[in-house]
Amino acid sequence: MQRYGMTIPFDGLPLHAQREAIVELADRGYTDVWSSEADGADAFTPLALASVWAPTLRLGNAIVPAYTRGPATLAQCVASLADAAPGRVAIGIGSSSNVIVERWNDIPFEEPYKRVRDVVRFLRTALTGEKVKQAYDTFEVKGFKLGRVPEEQPKIMIAALREGMLRLAGREGDGAIINWLSADDVRQVAPIVHAEGEGKEVVARIFVAPTTDADTVRAMGRYAIAAYLNVPVYAAFHEWVGRGEVLAPMWDAWKAGDRKAALEAIPDEVVDQLIVHGSPEECREHIGRYVENGVTCPALAVLPFGLDPVQAARDLAPDQ
Repeated sequence: MQRYGMTIPFDGLPLHAQREAIVELADRGYTDVWSSEADGADAFTPLALASVWAPTLRLGNAIVPAYTRGPATLAQCVASLADAAPGRVAIGIGSSSNVIVERWNDIPFEEPYKRVRDVVRFLRTALTGEKVKQAYDTFEVKGFKLGRVPEEQPKIMIAALREGMLRLAGREGDGAIINWLSADDVRQVAPIVHAEGEGKEVVARIFVAPTTDADTVRAMGRYAIAAYLNVPVYAAFHEWVGRGEVLAPMWDAWKAGDRKAALEAIPDEVVDQLIVHGSPEECREHIGRYVENGVTCPALAVLPFGLDPVQAARDLAPDQ
């Protein structure tokens, strides 16, 4: 079955007012809803609501940071969601970024590969109800035993950018969650995951603006791209996929403190590669290229570019 997801919650609506919109996603052919966690809603509450409102939808996190909850607390959060929606949960664990982890949460952003690996290994054990007494490389758990074990184990996905984490996702995760990349970049990324294990998922968080106002998308898209691609982990990823030369002027201006010049240095072609826009039909065709290149579940994220996100979800629905 081809999966097709939408990011929730929708911008502009309080959580308690989103029931009809989420039910409509299921009615229009969406198979998944995916949450994120940065400075808005947490990664679990929107999915808990959706688990009751739309019981056919799979519930995924894209992503939960590996640092910002202690291991035992994270296991409880994951187990509670999996217990509420048996067989419908895919937990995405990732390193997040130095901005969210260090600057916002005052937690050292150290050894991200090892931290993600250790959290995934801990969850694999803890979610079965086995008592955990283990010194991992990045933390130690001294005798935690989960008191509420889910009937069905959730999938555990790993957010991955470059080769090391992609291999980890294929080897120890149920697949990878990828982000801020073009459809063509998927050809470089997906095979690394699949080489580590058959049947692994590749979920892509795809930023979408279904509008033919290309000037607005490019102008506003530059702000979104600058906000992410100047974060070290994303900058390194885009160098790895071969976008270093075209993005170097933006990185140089940003490091010099000239934000205006940094925005102006982002070429239209980069915006068009990383943000899906155009008519709904053009957007669906572009999303289809991600799938053709190896994405098993597009997880769409409607950008707040003056669009009604609920109408955008209707326009992008797979049943159109």
